[in-house]
Amino acid sequence: MKLEGKAVLVTGASRGLGEALMETFARKGARVVGVSRNADEMEAVASRLRARGYEAHALAADVGDKEAIHPLVGAASALVGPIEVLVHNASTLGPTPLPLLLDTACEDLGRVLEVNLVGPFRLTKAIAGAMVLRGGGVVVHVTSDAAISAYPRWGAYGVSKVALEHLGRIWAAELEGTGVRFLNVDPGEMDTGMHRDAIPEADPSTLSRPRDVAARLVTLVESVDAHPSGARVEAARVEVGRPEAA
Repeated sequence: MKLEGKAVLVTGASRGLGEALMETFARKGARVVGVSRNADEMEAVASRLRARGYEAHALAADVGDKEAIHPLVGAASALVGPIEVLVHNASTLGPTPLPLLLDTACEDLGRVLEVNLVGPFRLTKAIAGAMVLRGGGVVVHVTSDAAISAYPRWGAYGVSKVALEHLGRIWAAELEGTGVRFLNVDPGEMDTGMHRDAIPEADPSTLSRPRDVAARLVTLVESVDAHPSGARVEAARVEVGRPEAA
């Protein structure tokens, strides 16, 4: 997929991997909309990119809020046109320090699922129909190794990522042949605020930089036809700058 001129929506885009994705897509010539609950942080990211000559826009919304989804899609489409690439990057750990499941409040589990799973479902549902009518589009679920490994104290987050990955596979199966493709991308461990909240004792020098992971993820989008729709891909295995398909 050639990204120049494409309309891209990235959630959780005010910091960390989301901010790096905004910049990487913009440098490829895409027309990018970033979404975050923090309006000031999101606008600061978009303003920095516009100052460098890129097309970047900021929207404030909580993807875990059902009532926010359709206004968000309408506003994004008004800014850049029908969304052609949707990246579900927004995520929450829930309370930190991370609790055992026995100590996890039902309300906290519910909030994690609303942001990490139900929000992406609603947003894809609001956008993918138009992608089908146009005959193409890409939806990326940013997942985690917590989706395949059972880490103590990562229960709410891990459950949400397991479900998110399977959601991507089901979307792929149901929309097979429409031109709309889905990817589940495991970014690996990154030096981000979320990682510091979860594992404050981690050595940052052992973690990937969000900018490097963003480059690999964008390369995956460029080469999306080289992967089965619904596939799970580890970002660390992607060679940057050599998309496998146009």
